[in-house]
Amino acid sequence: MADALTEHLPPLSGQEALVESNRCLYCYDAPCTRACPTHIDIPRFIRKIATGNLTGSARTIFDANLLGATCARVCPVQELCEGACVLGADHKPIAIGRLQRHAMDYAARTGLAPFATAPATGRRVAVAGAGPAGLACAGYLARHGHAVTVFEKRPLGGGLSTYGIIVLREPVDIALAEVEMIRRLGVSVETGAEVGSSITMDDLLARFDAVFLSAGLGATPQLGIPGEERILDGLAYIEQSKLAPESLPRAGSVAVIGAGNTAIDCATIARRTGATRVTIVYRRTEREMTAYPHEIDFIRREGVEFRTLTQPIRATEAGLECVRMQLGDPDASGRAAPSPVRGSEFLLSAELIIKAIGQHRPPLAAQLGLDTDRGFIRVNSGYETSLARVWAGGDCIRARGAASTVMAVQDGKLAAEAIHRTLTGGA
Repeated sequence: MADALTEHLPPLSGQEALVESNRCLYCYDAPCTRACPTHIDIPRFIRKIATGNLTGSARTIFDANLLGATCARVCPVQELCEGACVLGADHKPIAIGRLQRHAMDYAARTGLAPFATAPATGRRVAVAGAGPAGLACAGYLARHGHAVTVFEKRPLGGGLSTYGIIVLREPVDIALAEVEMIRRLGVSVETGAEVGSSITMDDLLARFDAVFLSAGLGATPQLGIPGEERILDGLAYIEQSKLAPESLPRAGSVAVIGAGNTAIDCATIARRTGATRVTIVYRRTEREMTAYPHEIDFIRREGVEFRTLTQPIRATEAGLECVRMQLGDPDASGRAAPSPVRGSEFLLSAELIIKAIGQHRPPLAAQLGLDTDRGFIRVNSGYETSLARVWAGGDCIRARGAASTVMAVQDGKLAAEAIHRTLTGGA
């Protein structure tokens, strides 16, 4: 059985990267670049790989995406750049993600600096959260010469890249290496420091010229069913698989509640660490699942079962008591609302139950009294919040559309430019 605790795709060899890069048509007005949320000049970085200029390739990526090593591994390239590749209709699309990883691995291996930083401006910026949005914002602000301090409540930086993305896609050391790269740009990263708790906003605004919030989302909600204390939190399960895999709970039969990408990741870990039967339990149909289609296809090929139109009602020692559901009119989310079918209760046997049903809205918004949109921090087109000198980006502002690492990086990059313009009077 494949090991869940090693990276799924091997790196390309030099020869493989050369052959793959020479397949690219180097399209003018390339659809792959338009499909990339950070708008990396993809034909350009691939052409540089083809000519043996890995330094130039890596710096092309860094210009648009400072966290290119993470995004090369975790981006849903099937839905983005590779999905837009003109070769995809009749041929195999260019392996853009793996070529990007090839260039980024070279940069990490050689200690390549992503760019030179400008002379110090004397301006100071605080960043709350060392996840992708916060690190990107900090790095691009440092490029402009601003002094940046990142405050992170957890012991390690990297956010979900460190704690919440399974090793199958991104090992911990890749995320932590990017944190160190940001530090080498002159950014100070202080861990164990939580804005809104150990550090107040008044303190930050007194000490810094600007503040960027990238706090991510909150904890996993409660299901509100009897026996919930028997159910593991999906994010905690993934974190344990990365940071303490030797103590990860293992079982022969596992039920995963939810049908987003986190649920897919939990099911993958369970399957690849020895579970003979893994079942994803979802109260709607596959049409309403929030996981990417290619992820659903992947987990099916792993041998995971789906129980759709199924609602858990109790967790017991024997497993998960459920009721069959039926769909009615759309609810506030725009999806068909499920309702229970009377008399359809049944027991789904499971030795281990995991919930992956999303996360609460960012608690920092309420703590700071910020204007919100559906519970997320409201920002204007320049990423400014309702509080003067405070900007925000990443999952904490994503009231609409899919949240992703690459979108968080783009938020951080654009917010850094907006902050820079404000600090320099529009220069």
